Amino acid sequence: MTASAPLPPQDAIHVARRALPLLDLTDLGDACTAAAIEDLCGKARASRVAAVCVWPLFVADSVRGLRGSGVRVATVVNFPEGGEAVERTVAETRATLADGADEIDLVLPYRALMRGDAASARAMVEAVRAACVGLLLKVILETGELGDPALIAQASRLSLEAGADFIKTSTGKTAVSATLPAAEIMLDAIRAHGGERPAGLKVSGGLRRVEDAAAYLALADRIMGPDWVSPNTFRIGASALHAELVRAEEAAR
Repeated sequence: MTASAPLPPQDAIHVARRALPLLDLTDLGDACTAAAIEDLCGKARASRVAAVCVWPLFVADSVRGLRGSGVRVATVVNFPEGGEAVERTVAETRATLADGADEIDLVLPYRALMRGDAASARAMVEAVRAACVGLLLKVILETGELGDPALIAQASRLSLEAGADFIKTSTGKTAVSATLPAAEIMLDAIRAHGGERPAGLKVSGGLRRVEDAAAYLALADRIMGPDWVSPNTFRIGASALHAELVRAEEAAR
């Protein structure tokens, strides 16, 4: 994302109040520890974010740490490589659900799509969808690696048709993560998808400033309408952004 000018204080407060309930507060660092998860859950409780997003290893700890808070526990599967081992990913999904996960963030086999094998990508989403009936499934497209707008649009449509509740920009583990142009393509696909079951967008990777959140919220408002954004339709996956939003919100007190 191109850096934008700082928001006026009142605008920053408004964005912070709007964005905090949409956060998937994330720790997917390679050096994550149980102590770090305890701290993450404390922050999530205090800010009343939508969810935490953690490695499968820490799902059970997060469930215990957030019990009674209303904050959901999301975890990642097929992450970050986006491989094509369907049975292994389904087993991974079922194990995380047994530990109490509420939401699954699945990496699409994006390399398969890039080489023209849409069937393998679809098969993964459908299989994981079947393994987590009734729970929220977010499919990570890895848009920075797909690159081509036509491929991003195809990945968006494929994932939604295969049962994704959300489509998500990126893992945050590649050189290019969330971008406004990719998010716009994804929102256009969500709008075109329609259907009885609403679908949502999760932007993740590289959002660190209140102004970053403001830009994506403005994009969603423009494409989907001013009443569309809610935790059921729009999430922001972030870690560093949380502190900036809290700082902005506290400026109003």
